[in-house]
Amino acid sequence: MATATATGSNGLTGPLGGKLKRVDVGIGFVELQRKRRRVFGVKCCCSGSVVPIRGINGSGKCVEKCENWRFDSKKSSHSYRVKVQASSSTMPFASPKSRFASKQEQFFPRCTPRNSGPQSHDSPPKRDTGIANEKEWGIDMLNENVNESGTNEDGSTWYRKSGENSGENGYRCRWTKMGGKSHDGASEWKEMWWEKSDWTGYKELGVEKSGRNAEGDSWLETWQEVLHQDEWSNLARIDRSAQKQAKSGTENAGWYEHWSEKYDAKGWTEKGAHKYGRLNEQSWWEKWGEEYDGRGSVLKWTDKWAESELGTKWGDKWEEKFFAGIGSRQGETWHASLSSERWSRTWGEEHFGNGKVHKYGKSTTGESWDMVVDEKTYYEAEPHYGWADVVGDSSQLFSIQPREQPPGVYPNIDFGSSVPPDDESPPTR
Repeated sequence: MATATATGSNGLTGPLGGKLKRVDVGIGFVELQRKRRRVFGVKCCCSGSVVPIRGINGSGKCVEKCENWRFDSKKSSHSYRVKVQASSSTMPFASPKSRFASKQEQFFPRCTPRNSGPQSHDSPPKRDTGIANEKEWGIDMLNENVNESGTNEDGSTWYRKSGENSGENGYRCRWTKMGGKSHDGASEWKEMWWEKSDWTGYKELGVEKSGRNAEGDSWLETWQEVLHQDEWSNLARIDRSAQKQAKSGTENAGWYEHWSEKYDAKGWTEKGAHKYGRLNEQSWWEKWGEEYDGRGSVLKWTDKWAESELGTKWGDKWEEKFFAGIGSRQGETWHASLSSERWSRTWGEEHFGNGKVHKYGKSTTGESWDMVVDEKTYYEAEPHYGWADVVGDSSQLFSIQPREQPPGVYPNIDFGSSVPPDDESPPTR
């Protein structure tokens, strides 16, 4: 098999002859907040007020401030720091405080003994926290096969298992599973760690956590990071992902998030998220993406919308494309009532790269504008977190040791992604 060399923006150079793979992230009650980023310094003429989500009468057990579950242009989970002024109102969904965490914190001290059993790292995830770095998980693989269990003084039980699987092409998977239950079985937690590798250079580090408490709240979270060789470019790539979801046991409330990041050694970067949730009579969705080609071209977009059980809907979306100081932005804010009446405001900007910006827009209430102004163009041509950063934060992934490859034995190349191991059985190829 040919040996490719990966060179990153941090000066890292290394052969890709036999050690690399991919990423997924957790599912549970997680407060997800993206880092703010500097994007554009252009004031949009269309950035007016929008119709907010109606407040919710009464307070549910799942959140302390129901009025926070609405669009809030000052609390965007996908916002940008602007040198002049933001081009549009993004109206992001604010994240409420969850009481699941406190319930879980009360449960785990009873479930996990200090000395006799495994000390769980599990806790309900939080919304809008993105993809964690590997060091935040505290993954510590056992070097020997273990199969043990026990009962604590309060009647709660625990178990811990570890092992190793092997397969074709030098495939190796080391795994550790642990968990516990309360004495009456009403509360339970499970956690699994794994690392995978083969002779193609694929390396994977992963976590899966799940749990439920006596109130019926439940959650699931998975996380992965993978080092592998790109099929077309032969460049080293690191993919990271997370999935998180949670559901209330006492009311009609729950949420789901999927986050992904992909990086290659020449600076290409792709990031995105897909989120949705429900709180009693309101539901919401959000998608966003970013792509940097490593040569100065950038594409970013966001699309958010929500609706109530009564049929009222509202949303906001925008997109920007730039290269070498030339590009465009456009967006729309809209609201639709139960009677099918629809209000919307659309806007756009053309940046010519010479200090001139064409701004235009209109609304269904008769607003309109079309002008050319003298204005500097600001946008983010490179990701705030790129190849050099992810390599520096993935030391445990790089340290995974594959099985020894016999002389003269070469692997069959397979670029298919692996599936996280099943909850009830050890991970297999």
